Amino acid sequence: MTYKHPSGEEFHGVIGRTVAESTPWWPGPKLGAGAPDVVMVVLDDTGFAHLGCYGSTMATPNIDALAATGARFTGFHTTALCSPTRACLLTGRNHHAVGMRGVSNFDTGFPNMRGAIPKSAATLAEILRDKGYATFATGKWHLAPMSECSAAGPFANWPLQKGFDRYYGFLQGETDQFYPELTHDNHFIGVPARVEDGYHVSEDIVDRSAGMIRDIVSLVPERPFFLYSAFGAMHAPHQAPQSYLNKYRGRFDAGWDVEREKWFARQKEMGVIPADTALAPRNPGVRPWEELSPNEKAFAARLQEAFAAMLEHTDHQIGRLISFLKEIGRWDNTLFILLSDNGASQEGGPKGVFDEMKWFNGIPENVDAAVARLDDIGGPESHCNIPWGWAQAGNTPLKWYKQNTHGGGVRDPLIMHFPAGLDAPGAFRRQFCHAVDIAPTVLDIIGIETPSVVAGVTQMPVHGVSLKPALADPEAKVERRPQFFEMLGHRGIWKSGWKAVTRHEQGKPFDEDRWELYHLAEDFSEMNDLAASEPARLKELIELWWAEAEAQGALPLDDRNGIALFAASRRPGMPTSRKRFLYRPPVSHIVADACPPVGRGWRMTVDMVHPASGGDGALVARGSINSGFVLYIKEGRLHFDYNCFHEHTRVAGAAPLSPGARNVELVVTRRADGGGDVALAVDGTEVASGAIPKLVFMLSSIGMDIGRSLAPVNRDYAEPFAYGGTIRTVAFDIPSLRPQQGEAVAQVRAAYAQQ
Repeated sequence: MTYKHPSGEEFHGVIGRTVAESTPWWPGPKLGAGAPDVVMVVLDDTGFAHLGCYGSTMATPNIDALAATGARFTGFHTTALCSPTRACLLTGRNHHAVGMRGVSNFDTGFPNMRGAIPKSAATLAEILRDKGYATFATGKWHLAPMSECSAAGPFANWPLQKGFDRYYGFLQGETDQFYPELTHDNHFIGVPARVEDGYHVSEDIVDRSAGMIRDIVSLVPERPFFLYSAFGAMHAPHQAPQSYLNKYRGRFDAGWDVEREKWFARQKEMGVIPADTALAPRNPGVRPWEELSPNEKAFAARLQEAFAAMLEHTDHQIGRLISFLKEIGRWDNTLFILLSDNGASQEGGPKGVFDEMKWFNGIPENVDAAVARLDDIGGPESHCNIPWGWAQAGNTPLKWYKQNTHGGGVRDPLIMHFPAGLDAPGAFRRQFCHAVDIAPTVLDIIGIETPSVVAGVTQMPVHGVSLKPALADPEAKVERRPQFFEMLGHRGIWKSGWKAVTRHEQGKPFDEDRWELYHLAEDFSEMNDLAASEPARLKELIELWWAEAEAQGALPLDDRNGIALFAASRRPGMPTSRKRFLYRPPVSHIVADACPPVGRGWRMTVDMVHPASGGDGALVARGSINSGFVLYIKEGRLHFDYNCFHEHTRVAGAAPLSPGARNVELVVTRRADGGGDVALAVDGTEVASGAIPKLVFMLSSIGMDIGRSLAPVNRDYAEPFAYGGTIRTVAFDIPSLRPQQGEAVAQVRAAYAQQ
């Protein structure tokens, strides 16, 4: 007879009046014996051709070996952007339906863009944990509203609250690889080692992943685990150890036209693409390599060298993880999945950038100035990204880039390796599939049905299908419904081998968009537009797109650019929704999206007690060596440095700061020309002044610290440069946007849109 305890537990033993009259019972394992471990490795901004096993000449030997004994998919599709694809991967639902229309930095006030996955779409980690799996996440998260990613929370959308037992990584969409913003479980931590000691966050991610796995297999080896490991690579900044950078010197001097043709030929030789595939023409804005000036060639080639070095370094870390799984005897029963979240990035602009934030501020790169710093590229003093020409090469043979719904944005590498359940290892799988299919595939292989209720919440329908049949048979037919695409106004839809797609021009009425039609089953690179010859089919697909848009919760359409979307996402009650910020140190690290918006100028007041000795250190530091600002004391004197992409504006007091209670005030007033006037005062008396040539609205993806500097803003000091005195309060007052500042914002938005 089953006894039901008041807790709700069904007990199948015997309950008597005493222990002597009772029989104990324990629930058995929730999974059958031999449940596989699951490892999902997510690469960022890696195009269809970037991996060696997909055609490139860059070295990815460990990934190539994985493909040689696994299943290599050539019809895998994503959403064209990182957070939305990751939401699809972990839930099996389309991204608009789970509130992730764009990156999780945005919450535009509409259900399709909350920057958070709702409880009605449980993550794979939540489902697997309920079934007895240990669940670990390492690396990039970017699935929580970034305004919630401060020490104030709320923490509901952080990894531990989304089904993961442990987490180590960074919450933002990108981070400096040498000076990352690290989060351990639910709190921020400092970088465990210095660059000078050989630190790189990709190595750290693998070390921490192995540590989590080692604990579980050492203590409870019967328990399977799920590891979700998302590298910062290949998102900007492209940074790698010097030995990897040295290896690629001169390797890309022939240029993107030559290299793209070479990769295209390799793809055909390897069978990655059909033999009759046509190479897409250069995207608008991509110039023939031979038309570039010597400086433009030198800069572009060096940027691509940094990309290649970072890719090979990342491949080595993936190899370390695989070797570790083999060493502990967990490889043969591990489902290992490796994929990219979108195509190669267009955020380097037509020439490439020393610092990616320039692109977001609409600032073109001065190539002639950049070549003077070529040797910094790929190291700690760069935050670089490749130009469009190299990005399109990475997307060979396809059109356009990340953010776009053409192939270059949404067609990506996917490799699955599973010795226990894979036939025809090394064979290509050419079925159309999408990121929404990954979670259903994992559950199907394990033998778990998608639950209808999780944690008491009724679950929305799953949109993806299992790819398990394709693992057993490379030619297996995978039945699926139409697949809908929309990203930043770009749109597309696939049905039964046909694809309708449009690249939207910002500000243009959506009804004026020109739709293209491709028989994708016979036209891999979307070259033969059949819109004119198949008007009825195109009309049907466009109508289906609108029906899917409504059904998937994708409306309203929104083509605002990144700067406008950031501005629209200042939700009431979140850190950036106010004009006054008052901090009472010590406080945890403050992520960029929770920092005061200083682009329009600011007044910063520091109420402090300065010691008689040992008082050097950072008072307030925002950003990094590549862009940011810092107020600090060195050799007793007060200093302020505004670092605009390595263009430093410094002001300093002439006399040492006197010990005792002090009030330090920094006022930065934005001028009509976009620059700023600086006044630095102590106890009401001005001690220094200066002029900043340019104030930017998006200063850095690295946040702010008070009383220390976790990433150096200049080379006057080394991190953490902790202040030896007492900081009572730090206050930021942000002025209202004046008309001339509104014009400056509009100019930045216009420049951003043109790029």
